[in-house]
Amino acid sequence: MSFTSTLKRHQTMVEDLYSLDEQVNTLLTRIAECLKQGNKVLFFGNGGSASDAQHLAAEFVVRYYKQRAPLAAIALTTDTSIITAHGNDYSFATIFDRQIQALAKEGDIAIGLSTSGNSDNVINGIKTAQQAGCWTCAFTGISGGELLNIADDCIRIPSTETARVQEGHIIVGHWLCEALDEQLNETE
Repeated sequence: MSFTSTLKRHQTMVEDLYSLDEQVNTLLTRIAECLKQGNKVLFFGNGGSASDAQHLAAEFVVRYYKQRAPLAAIALTTDTSIITAHGNDYSFATIFDRQIQALAKEGDIAIGLSTSGNSDNVINGIKTAQQAGCWTCAFTGISGGELLNIADDCIRIPSTETARVQEGHIIVGHWLCEALDEQLNETE
C-alpha cells in the first residue's frame, strides 16, 4: 500500500464530510447551550476512540486556539483505577456506566465514540446517560451500528475504514472546538 493510496482514501473521507454540515452545526448549538447552562460534556470510547475522547476533553478544558474560560468536559477513559476495578468486579461491558451514574446530571451531553457503532460498553454508556437525563450523541463509522438506533444523534463518518473514521472524528471534534471558541467568545 502506498502513501498516495492512503492520502487518496483520507481525501475522499474528508470530501464526504461536507454532507455532515447541517448535523454538526446542530451539534455545535446543542453543546454551546449545554455549556452556557453550566452543564458538561462526557466523552468515552475504546482503544483509539478512548484516546480521541481524552484528546477532545483536553481541548475543551484547556483551550483550542483562543484564550478562554475552560469548557466543562470529562473523558471517562482516563481513570485506570475505576476502569480496571469495575472491569474486574463487574464487567468490561459496563465500565462507563458507573462513572456516568456518579458524574452525569440532567442537561449534560454524553458523546460515545465507536468506529463500528457496536461497542457494548459505549452502547451501555449511552443508555445509562439517557437514563440520567443526558442528551446523547454517537460518533461512528458510516453504518452507525447499533448506536445509530440508540443515541439521540449519530455522527456517521463516511467510511468503513477504522483509521479514516477516527481521522473524521478528530476533524469534527477539532471543528467543534474551534467553533465553540468563536461562538462562546461572541456571547460573553
